[in-house]
Amino acid sequence: MNIRLSLERAWYRPMSWALFLLPLSWLFRAVSSGRRFYYQRVSPPCPLPIPVIVVGNISVGGTGKTPLLAALVVIFQAQGYRPGIISRGYGGSATHYPQRVTDSSTAEAVGDEPLLLSSLCPVVVDPDRYRAARYLLENTGCNLIFSDDGLQHYRLPRDVEIVVMDGERGTGNGHCLPAGPLREPLSRLQTADFVVVNETVASLGIPHQGTFKLSPVHFRQLATGTSVAVGSWSLGRRVHAVAGIGNPARFAHTLTSLGFEPILHPLPDHHRFTGEELCFDDGLPVIITAKDAVKCVADSSDNVWVLDVQAEPDPPFIERLMRDVGCLAVAASAAP
Repeated sequence: MNIRLSLERAWYRPMSWALFLLPLSWLFRAVSSGRRFYYQRVSPPCPLPIPVIVVGNISVGGTGKTPLLAALVVIFQAQGYRPGIISRGYGGSATHYPQRVTDSSTAEAVGDEPLLLSSLCPVVVDPDRYRAARYLLENTGCNLIFSDDGLQHYRLPRDVEIVVMDGERGTGNGHCLPAGPLREPLSRLQTADFVVVNETVASLGIPHQGTFKLSPVHFRQLATGTSVAVGSWSLGRRVHAVAGIGNPARFAHTLTSLGFEPILHPLPDHHRFTGEELCFDDGLPVIITAKDAVKCVADSSDNVWVLDVQAEPDPPFIERLMRDVGCLAVAASAAP
């Protein structure tokens, strides 16, 4: 775990020991480009009869992708669409696929992000996202599919690609894995339909077509579900911030912006909680993310709170996305 966190920190420094891994990065880049060429030119996937929107990233974790996807689902539902979500189910170990996420599903089986999103619309997990999409089509009434990540899953046909970027961390040292945080080279951004940046954009130096911000909604007591408005918090400003997400520092910065003095306890993305991570001897409140909360539902401590946030995309991005998807939906309905 410490090695992984150290590597992630090294990616975002101009000069670091991670650069010794560049030969492996060149190999990774060649394999990645070869896979994309194969599915685009040699064996393109069969199109699906309804629009498919991939919401993913070219960097490893920590971009705010999941809250943005949740916001997009709600926005499209308000316009009369019936969206469904497909996901690889990263971190889960289901016994069979495809598997629909239900009220009885666990994060251990289907992954934390699918479980979090399942309260919004039908969610199906499968490492083969094309098979998950077919399952959605055959077993639900959805007329729009969102792929949670899967930008590099080229077996999945897609009509719209949305690449989510972290405006604070950017693209790190600009190298592909394992020397850097990129899953594909930066040139990949030129081929996406949208590059949407989480808040800050000035320092990135990359093309973008939209922004969004994450706004705190309320604090929720994990054991009881009781909600407290952000401005009504009365349990002190010194807190433990425990985060098993792609960018724990952003979680700490959010708490700091709300006037807290967080003691950050970073954990790897998709960390499996045992309960011990939330136990401290000083009696200070413990605040975690909503993504981590779905893996900690058995915790009965009244001292553990969840900071719920929501993404707020900028209107021009939503208007253009709506227009593009509307055209795709009309074309799909007119197809024989």
